[in-house]
Amino acid sequence: MGKLTILEADVCVVGAGPGGALLSYLLSKANISTILLERHQDINKEFRGEHLNEEGIAVLKKAGLFAALEKMGILPMKRVEYVDRGKVFKTILPAEGINHTGIHVPQNHLLKVILNKANTFPAFQLKMNAKVVDLAEDMENGGNGVMAIIDDKKTIVRSRLIIAADGRFSTIRKKAEFPVTPIRHGYDLLWAKIPAPLNWEPTVSMALANGSQLALFTQYGQYIQIGWNIKEDSFPALRKGSFQIFINSLIEAFPELEKSVSEHIQSWRDFVLLKVESSKSSTWVKQNVVLLGDAAHTMSPTGAFGLNSSLKDAEVLAEVIAAVLLGKKPLSHLKEYENIRKISVEEIQSEQLKRESSFKDHFTIKTDY
Repeated sequence: MGKLTILEADVCVVGAGPGGALLSYLLSKANISTILLERHQDINKEFRGEHLNEEGIAVLKKAGLFAALEKMGILPMKRVEYVDRGKVFKTILPAEGINHTGIHVPQNHLLKVILNKANTFPAFQLKMNAKVVDLAEDMENGGNGVMAIIDDKKTIVRSRLIIAADGRFSTIRKKAEFPVTPIRHGYDLLWAKIPAPLNWEPTVSMALANGSQLALFTQYGQYIQIGWNIKEDSFPALRKGSFQIFINSLIEAFPELEKSVSEHIQSWRDFVLLKVESSKSSTWVKQNVVLLGDAAHTMSPTGAFGLNSSLKDAEVLAEVIAAVLLGKKPLSHLKEYENIRKISVEEIQSEQLKRESSFKDHFTIKTDY
């Protein structure tokens, strides 16, 4: 790999998902030198939580990014529906003064907008194909940073602060020995993506299929993302059974999707299995290392809170970091970020568990249709 490369910045952010990208943008905008490391070679990686709620929208508007995101392409949802055998029996419409019940935003649209804006600031550096392997201590200068392989070159990134925005399996969280507690949900999730039929309106649709939650999320570009809850660890046994019997329950719930489902979901291989496990860390800050987003609090897919919580984390953390690096507050002030965000996030995680346990209640008493 050749000789060691040294990079330096005030802040090193590990992980260029929405939270890490937004934090890097906000810090660079405040003229705080920031290096953002992303292990992938491009930003078109798949991820599942692509729905903005009012909290996430407010964060992006405050950051001056929402107008550019609208121009890039988003899809507001008209309503949330609960469906039984193709019939809608319950509808949730937008709140007064709001023209949607959530917005689908493709991740590559969101990241392009954030990173394009960040690139206008001299304080910002983005390094793709950058795999972080460890924390690094600089004995000569009394500082630290991270050890990474960037474009196959062994690199040390020296920084005053290290931000772990590297997801549910965070390397930084592990190397810094943050305590993490898993939260079990009792189910896994099968994902599939199909083209939407003509005249399919932008909605989130909920049904019961095989006694389990089935959710359809309309996506930008005329697609539907299917999220189907199955019993935890049941997929190996499920795959041994009849695929057609399983898929028939999807078609029974949404008959109008029969053609698209039949053409695009033809075997178990057309599903992606997501192991559903959320988590929480008892602390988000250790000296100069800070956890953000999924690294601090992995969420379940229920309610699509993960993206929005990560964006809010970034907004709050950027202000706290500015107070430390520009306002000369002590390093211990980083705890203020945790104090502001932790209770709110844990309330959301509790709400997710309640929604999951009570989902079937929506279907016990249905109105006439």
